[in-house]
Amino acid sequence: MKVWTKIFIGMLCLVMTSCATLFNDKEPPVSFMSNPSAAKVYVNGSYMGDTPCAIRLKTDKEYTIEYRKEGYETKTYFLSNKVGAGWIVLDVLGGLIPIVVDAATGAWYEFNQETVNVLLE
Repeated sequence: MKVWTKIFIGMLCLVMTSCATLFNDKEPPVSFMSNPSAAKVYVNGSYMGDTPCAIRLKTDKEYTIEYRKEGYETKTYFLSNKVGAGWIVLDVLGGLIPIVVDAATGAWYEFNQETVNVLLE
């Protein structure tokens, strides 16, 4: 094996050690429920389905969720994200490259919750 091939493989292994990029689901399903059910769910203004439903959303973005049902007030909810502390700790243990990779890809973001449930009035 040539020296440059070994160096390339070594560098590739270093870059791929970022934990969140490898193991975190960047589009997890978020469950949306309402009482009463069958409310229309709009994510950032786009209709996505009726409750109860699960929608895959990218964790590196924040969303405005609206629940609409005839005869009820529209409810607005803001789904925010955060940087997962566990991913930071694992990246710091791995060195500078995993931190840079996870930060650049946005892989270390998680939603503040996996289920959004509202009471319509």
